[in-house]
Amino acid sequence: MNNTYLSELILSFSPLERREARKFLHSPFFNTREDLVLLFDFLLKEPAPSREEAWRRLFPGEPYDDQQLRLRMSYLHKLLEKYVAMVEWENDSLGEQALLAAGYRRRGLIAPFERSRRKLEQEMERQPMRDARFHQLQYSLQWERAQAVTAENPAEPIPVQDLAQSLDAWYLSSRLRLICLSAAQHGVYTSGAQPGIEAEIVALAEKGNWRELPAIAIYLHAFRMLWHAEEEGHFQQFKTLLLESAGRFSGEEMRGLYLLAINYCIRRLNSGEKRFFREVLDLYKPGLSYGYLLENGVLSRFTYHNVSAAGLQSGELDWVNHFIHEYRNSLERKYRESSFSFNLARLEYSRRRYGAVLELLQKPTIATPCSTWPQRPSC
Repeated sequence: MNNTYLSELILSFSPLERREARKFLHSPFFNTREDLVLLFDFLLKEPAPSREEAWRRLFPGEPYDDQQLRLRMSYLHKLLEKYVAMVEWENDSLGEQALLAAGYRRRGLIAPFERSRRKLEQEMERQPMRDARFHQLQYSLQWERAQAVTAENPAEPIPVQDLAQSLDAWYLSSRLRLICLSAAQHGVYTSGAQPGIEAEIVALAEKGNWRELPAIAIYLHAFRMLWHAEEEGHFQQFKTLLLESAGRFSGEEMRGLYLLAINYCIRRLNSGEKRFFREVLDLYKPGLSYGYLLENGVLSRFTYHNVSAAGLQSGELDWVNHFIHEYRNSLERKYRESSFSFNLARLEYSRRRYGAVLELLQKPTIATPCSTWPQRPSC
């Protein structure tokens, strides 16, 4: 059973998720088969057993039946996938409320629908998030309300203009994000004409009030930075807006936006423009403090090396000392000591403490890192 999708999924669960998943499997609403709970418990203790071992635990004394075991593994896998989907659903409180409103509307319960809709609209306005998901939910709510009004009074006109406005905002913000991601992946950092459909999308986004929406404005500035890299003003505008955007986008999306800006700086550095060490450090500092540059609490050793280098080149030796100690335990365990020792040695070299450098370089764990720049964007 080694390397099965089921085993991989179970191994990805944290200790808390394992306990919660077990409660999920015990819920009769989702599962009434005790053998699936037994199989889950067995796989928690033995993540890579043979099929025969799993069968003996489930059905002691019975002859091995590969088809029956595969069926149970498939049933358990589908249930655990449903658990994962439920966790994601519960983490999206606005989406959950939108689905509740839609459920009331489909049941013809108009008063509860209106109450849920108004509550969600108020909550959406209060919270700071203004990403593409915000515009998607806005469109969904307007659509549900239009359906409810039409059911009550078929002669009532549908607010097509409002629906179109929300739908266009959702589309433009999502499409611009993809355009910027594509440009970054293909290394488009020079001036040039973009493909026809992308040019039309950008031109539309720059018209009217679209560019005032945070989800559109941020990617318009990123687009200009990518396509007109030699004009530093576009980078500065993007950087200013990015530093003001905490809370407006999810952590995952902010990570992608920060990497767009960081990689721009790195390309300028690779061209010999050393003043961009300060620019990239100005991005690394908030990116670290907000947690955008960590994935599941882990800081890449490459980012660790790059941040140290930027700090040293900017002359912020005390800050680098704090950084390499503060984020030491955020590194992957197998790279932790070598990365820490290497960067501490670089710091001591900058301090001209050459004896300490030699001592650190003689440690068996130290290893000079590979080339680390640029980083892959993930927005």
